[in-house]
This record gives sequence, structure tokens and C-alpha cells, in this order.
Amino acid sequence: MRIAVITGASSGMGREFVLQLAKKEPFDEIWVIARSRDKLEALAADCAIPLRVIPLDLSDNASYDVYRDQLSAHQPEIAVLVNCAGYGKFGHAGEIPMEEQLGMIDLNCRALTAFTLLSLPYLKRGSKIVQVDSLSAFQPVPYMTVYGASKAYVLSYSRAMNVELKPRGIRVMAVSPGWVKTDFFDRAEKDRNAPVVSYMNVLYEPADVVRTAIRDLYHTKKDLSIHGFPVKAQVFGVKLLPHKLIMKIWMNQQKLDQKQPQDKQ
Repeated sequence: MRIAVITGASSGMGREFVLQLAKKEPFDEIWVIARSRDKLEALAADCAIPLRVIPLDLSDNASYDVYRDQLSAHQPEIAVLVNCAGYGKFGHAGEIPMEEQLGMIDLNCRALTAFTLLSLPYLKRGSKIVQVDSLSAFQPVPYMTVYGASKAYVLSYSRAMNVELKPRGIRVMAVSPGWVKTDFFDRAEKDRNAPVVSYMNVLYEPADVVRTAIRDLYHTKKDLSIHGFPVKAQVFGVKLLPHKLIMKIWMNQQKLDQKQPQDKQ
């Protein structure tokens, strides 16, 4: 059985990966993984390929055992693995609850690594891995501190794994989008009436970002996919300029000062 596995498949870019990959290859099944069973089951109506719905909270380590058991029971060939699950929280590092900051690391880094490693025995020559990170991977991002750091991990991990897996004929590609129109912001902002992130130079449609990623995955040898000239230009600029200056520009764009939060009495 030849399959694709997509985490974070219930909405946004994960959902788009399901729909667009279904038109790209004749998989026997697509395994869709996210917390919401209802959303995953609703996705089946829009997809021509049978979906295996696996509702899991990937921030819970028990999800690794469930995935391992599914693989062991069905012994599939994983043609494409897309690790799209992740989230961010914006705000002062001293104000975001520690559980939420550690949760970002657990989902964005730990779960991505676990699902990659659990999948490796089922990948064959020609298989592909897509790791979704962020433009934030290329620079330190104040007020998105842990999120940006977690995505830097994803980028470094993906590029190194691409080199390690090359002798097996397995491709690993990171996807680094800029701002994308998803429900990411609903969870990221502590206060939607007074958001920390107020400036976005370009806001992309998830379908367009995924379309570029799939084109790069199938028709290039890139280990990194970036959609949109403004994002590519920013990545180029970040490579040339010192991070201290980049962070100052970011703070000015978002109209953020560097005052400490008020001590709680």
C-alpha cells in the first residue's frame, strides 16, 4: 500500500497538501492526522483518494505510539510525509505561560522529529519528506521568541536530514512561508484587539504556498521551498545583515518598544 502521511491536515496548509497531493499522485490512501476528527472526516468529501482519518494530539507523546502501531499493522510504503502540524504564540516571553511555550517546542520540534523517525523504516527510494517551517527560521524574532527558535530547528534539521538520507534516495525539503491566511493567528495572538504583530508586508493564500512547494518538491532538487519574491528577498537580506539590525527593523515595523511587562502585584 503506497500512501502519503500529512500532519496538521485539518486546516490551512495541511489541508491544501492533502487536496493538492491527491491530484499529483495516485496514492492508495492518504493518512490525515490532526486533533479534530470532524474536520478530517469532512475533508474526505473533497478528496478523490481514500483518507485514513487518525485523530491525534501530537503534543501528547502517546500519539507516537498510536502512529507506530498503525504503521506496524498496515506496513505501508510512505511515498510522501508532510509534517505540517505546528503553532505559535506571540507576546512577551515573560507573559506567555510556560506550558504554552514548551508546547510549541513539543509540537513544532519534538513531534516533527518523532514522526520523521517513526516513518523512516517505511520510506523507499524516491520517497519525499516535507517539513513546514517558517520565514522566522532565518532570524531571531522578538515577541515570537520560542516560535522562531523552534522553526530554526526545523530548517536546520531538515537540511541536515536531506544530506543524510540522500544515499537512500530519499528527499527532504523544508517549506518556509511568510505570512499565510490561516487560523494560525487565532491561536498566536494573546489579544486579537491589540495584536503584537500589526505589520505584514504580504499575506499569502495557503493554496498558493502549497502549489509552489509541490512544484519544487517534484520538479527541482531544492532542499528549501520559498513562495513569493518578497519572502525570498527578505531571506536574502537576512543572510547579509547582522541579526541585531534585523531585529531592530522588526521591532520598528511592529511598533514595539522594549519595555518590560508590568510586575504583577
